[in-house]
Amino acid sequence: MTAPGFPVLLQGFFTQRLMQQRQCSPHTIASYRDCFRQLLRFAQQRFGVAPQRLKFEQIDAPLIAAFLEDLQQSRGIGAGSRNLRLTAIRSFFRYASFELPDCAAQIQRVLAMPSKRCSRAQIGFLTREEIDALLRAPDLRTLAGRRDHALMLVAVQTGLRLSEITGLCRRDVCLGTGAHVRVLGKGRKERSTPLTRTTTDVLRAWLREIADGDDAIVFPSARGNRLSADGVQYLLAKHVDRARESCLSLRDKHVTPHVLRHTMAMELLQAGADRSVIALWLGHESIATTQIYLDANLDIKQAALDKVEPIKGRVTRFRPDNQLLAFLKDL
Repeated sequence: MTAPGFPVLLQGFFTQRLMQQRQCSPHTIASYRDCFRQLLRFAQQRFGVAPQRLKFEQIDAPLIAAFLEDLQQSRGIGAGSRNLRLTAIRSFFRYASFELPDCAAQIQRVLAMPSKRCSRAQIGFLTREEIDALLRAPDLRTLAGRRDHALMLVAVQTGLRLSEITGLCRRDVCLGTGAHVRVLGKGRKERSTPLTRTTTDVLRAWLREIADGDDAIVFPSARGNRLSADGVQYLLAKHVDRARESCLSLRDKHVTPHVLRHTMAMELLQAGADRSVIALWLGHESIATTQIYLDANLDIKQAALDKVEPIKGRVTRFRPDNQLLAFLKDL
């Protein structure tokens, strides 16, 4: 049997492995697609060969290492983003190992490439004062302002991911007894998140202003379509700028849609919720993922410190001797 060429192999990776066999989410496929677009452009510049004429043997470990280094140097991406690109490439080479057994040595060298170690900063989240300032920012006299207010309230109260919020439809919202929203989250896991009475009232009022039908997007764009990630970031940044006028602590914070998700997790943690409950609420695969919220919660650490008997130290004041005074006098 003739071994497939590189273009056929790459197409099979996306259509057969990712879409048919693994049924990956559109977000995963888009991320892998962007990675290989960048890799093919880099290989084209390196070899002077059009992407459709590249051979699998040319996509070796030295080329991939140079590609990843170029991403960090020319595009300024961090180590975390670099590792995500390497994850996509490894996935392709694992698929290639079954299709091209004769290239096992080349494939193993790529799979053995290590991820780059990177520091992990503490997560960002908002305090209750900052949340209130942000929710006061939208102009409720306008349709867009009422939409933005409802969107940010739902985001900060439910902790939904950005893709889950923008994809929310009417059929996913239940405002009767036991009000909640249903989402199909990461890993194709369906979960329901309860709503507070305030959030329920705001959503009920907002749903009267959008199109009917179960498929209607709850937070549509001005054209009635699903909001893009950039669109949500733009409207959020606009309201954060306005909220900074009344809440000075927001001036030192970079607020993103994911920060609103972290904020809900911290609210639950400070209210005494167990880590397993927080993991279920956010749709995490493992309870260990919620460790980042414990790391960032200074109140819990302070409460633990308060239970410890203080270590006695000595407070003193530096007093120069006569020789030092004489030295300074003679200068």
